Amino acid sequence: MLQVTDLDRATSFYEKALGMNILLKYDSPQDQFAIAMVGYGTDYTQTVVIELRYNYNVTEYTAGNAYVHAAIGTNDVYKNAAAVALVTQELGGKIIRPPGPNPVTNTKMTSFLDPDGRKTVLVDNEDYLKEIKNNGQ
Repeated sequence: MLQVTDLDRATSFYEKALGMNILLKYDSPQDQFAIAMVGYGTDYTQTVVIELRYNYNVTEYTAGNAYVHAAIGTNDVYKNAAAVALVTQELGGKIIRPPGPNPVTNTKMTSFLDPDGRKTVLVDNEDYLKEIKNNGQ
């Protein structure tokens, strides 16, 4: 779950930058929060989901001490990084590690901050599976 300061902006960011779909939206005015679940596919019970939570009248969050807030596998780090870069110009956020191979593992990756400053790392699926296999030997 990622806490956000603007639920519409956050859902738009994850839809446009990463091609995710809104799988569920829920608003609870009596409890002063709203959520949107975004992910790939059409059924939140059958896919990995990121829950975006907006607490009414909260305009700022601290990032905490997490190194990465989300890591997502992709088949094309470069293509995804280009999409993220375009969306950050419109909605905020920024690329903090340009796409390319990790100097230690050679796994292609990129990382970015979303409009609320949450860090996401995109990791090449094929490279990551090779990295796991090589580390297991």
